[in-house]
Amino acid sequence: MRESSHTLDRIAVTFDDDHLVANAGLIAPATLAKHLGLRELFDSYVDLGSAPGHANVGLKAMTLVHSALAGGEFIDDANAMRCASTPAVLGHGVRAPSTLGTFLRSFTFGHVCQLDKVFDESIRRAWAAGAGPGDSPITIDVDSSICEVYGLAKQGARFGHTKVRGYHPLLASLSGSEEVLGARLRGGNANTTRGASSFLAQVFNRVRRAGATGPAVLRGDSGFYNHKVTDACRKADVAFSITAKMSKSMHNAILEIPEENWTEIPYFLEGGADVAETTYEPFGQGREVRLIVRRVKPTPGSQLALLAVYDYHAFITDREGGTLYLEADHRRHAVVEDVIRDLKYGVGLNHLPSGRFAANAAWLVLNALAHNLGRWVARLGLGEKSPPMTTKTLRTRYLSLPGRMTRSGRRRRLHLPLEWPWQDQFNICLKNLRAIGPITTLLRT
Repeated sequence: MRESSHTLDRIAVTFDDDHLVANAGLIAPATLAKHLGLRELFDSYVDLGSAPGHANVGLKAMTLVHSALAGGEFIDDANAMRCASTPAVLGHGVRAPSTLGTFLRSFTFGHVCQLDKVFDESIRRAWAAGAGPGDSPITIDVDSSICEVYGLAKQGARFGHTKVRGYHPLLASLSGSEEVLGARLRGGNANTTRGASSFLAQVFNRVRRAGATGPAVLRGDSGFYNHKVTDACRKADVAFSITAKMSKSMHNAILEIPEENWTEIPYFLEGGADVAETTYEPFGQGREVRLIVRRVKPTPGSQLALLAVYDYHAFITDREGGTLYLEADHRRHAVVEDVIRDLKYGVGLNHLPSGRFAANAAWLVLNALAHNLGRWVARLGLGEKSPPMTTKTLRTRYLSLPGRMTRSGRRRRLHLPLEWPWQDQFNICLKNLRAIGPITTLLRT
């Protein structure tokens, strides 16, 4: 049989079309960013003084944000934003990676605080545009994570309790929407609770300023079992649900619970898990709170099964509600791990590029903002509800589109692939984002 002349080896490849667009779907988040005025926020709040990277802060910051949404994990990945007609769909000029590196290295801790104000205002504006919870109840999940690094010259990178060299940032997210409410970089050897109370106070104030007027709950693991955390919650009128550390006094309190008070809950082993409630006075403050405990039987065949010893999981709370409901809701705190995973594998938090601590702290905030921008595109543009799609799914379906920019009659047209499976949803998304009114009007209302 005669071999076809149309083989892959006979296809000529040239890089010569200046009308093509890489990641043409970025027009959606770029449109939302324009309506929210993000570039102007960077220019207004971040003043790098006479540092080498002080010029055009908004352009550089938005280049990094869009690069993260396109899947860029390294500063050099921003080069993909510069090719052919790609800057046209972003609505702004794109800076070179070398310029972006200088920009990040110009940050000090004070400048990172300025960047955090941009993050604060971006949430307020997005929620005013319709992405916020309004007067509905909200649940805030707080956790820490390890961002592993390998260079010995990374400022603040240390070996922590996980025996991994890296950083130990604090993260807070909104349950349901999975958007980041706060991100703070810390040294790798930082204890989980270090700075947690001030961080949470900042997050609580942020969501109130952004327009969340409903009841609020904080969920945290045992790393946040600390009186400073509960005090911050009480001061902000936020209920708490925090996993308790199993001290001797707490273990004794659990053992004093009468057997008839334990209620069986669904488990993969019949009769394998029960829940009960008592009261407990944590931290020696003279305040009793509810102590809800789940006990789990050892897996059959294990050594603990021979001893007939229960495994106890307890948490303290000042919330109202039924014991079984609160226990199940507290276990849903695990969704914060989905947010951390999305920050690391959806945007660029799996890599902290600089040797300077403040530069990496700025990188963290910019990637958290990119993550949120993706969440807001799905919520405001696609009308998506909980649970939200991951950044990777958003990128695959809507952002990583090949395109071609043409001009006719002084009007630009972005051509996208014919019969794209999600073209109808994309058109609806872009229409909804373009319909968002002026931000000054939204903030007044």
